[in-house]
Amino acid sequence: MLHWFAQTGISLAGNSGLELDMSRKAIRRRAIQQQRRVQNLERILNLAIEYAPTQGQEDNLDPDWFFSFINMAENIHSPAMQELWAKIFATEIGQPGSFSLRSLTILQQLTQRDARIFSLAVSLSCRRTGDYSPKLLFGYYQKPSLLSLLQFKRGAQLNLAQFGLTYPDLLALMDLGLIYSSEIESGELSTVSRNEWRIGSETLHMNPRSRGILLNYYKFTAAGAELSRLVPTKAQPEYILALKRILGNAFNIQ
Repeated sequence: MLHWFAQTGISLAGNSGLELDMSRKAIRRRAIQQQRRVQNLERILNLAIEYAPTQGQEDNLDPDWFFSFINMAENIHSPAMQELWAKIFATEIGQPGSFSLRSLTILQQLTQRDARIFSLAVSLSCRRTGDYSPKLLFGYYQKPSLLSLLQFKRGAQLNLAQFGLTYPDLLALMDLGLIYSSEIESGELSTVSRNEWRIGSETLHMNPRSRGILLNYYKFTAAGAELSRLVPTKAQPEYILALKRILGNAFNIQ
């Protein structure tokens, strides 16, 4: 306890060697806080220089964005999170407008545990060709019809918890504003045109075998989509195999 409080300039009453009055204690605490903020920004800057492109567009950087970034980043103490903030600044220098202030506000709230959960969600995510927002595919649904009424199963779903992403984890990502707060069904998929989904380095070409097939997924928010760019995409082979197996009941997959 003493170790952590000491980093903020606080010690036990009567345990500071000299009996400082309250105003001197407050001055000492502010000085320590300022030093830590400067150290945080220095670390982020050093990391950002390593990630930054050789040719930036500094002149196009929004000053309001930059000073908002500084005000948030100075309070990031974790080395792992400082690395993410450094990547954001390096990306923004190369491509101004890549990250909104909304995304920065959400990132500021993330703990290391939240960041691990988000990284796991990104590893399970995929994108449909032409769609910017990542999605967590977990199954399909067959709309009722005269033919489907004769079938026992009208859909199937994966339990994402078997790949490490539990329902409480999903709720945490929803509360943080990284994924939308409800499951989503795609529109009815055409049996004529082929659906193309990218998962990691693999591309799935899928055609529904019958009409009335919809996909079930969780969708990343705009902020979640922006921040997902910071996470290396290392897809889980077990998840891809399980997804192919379950979707293979209703789709032709190549």
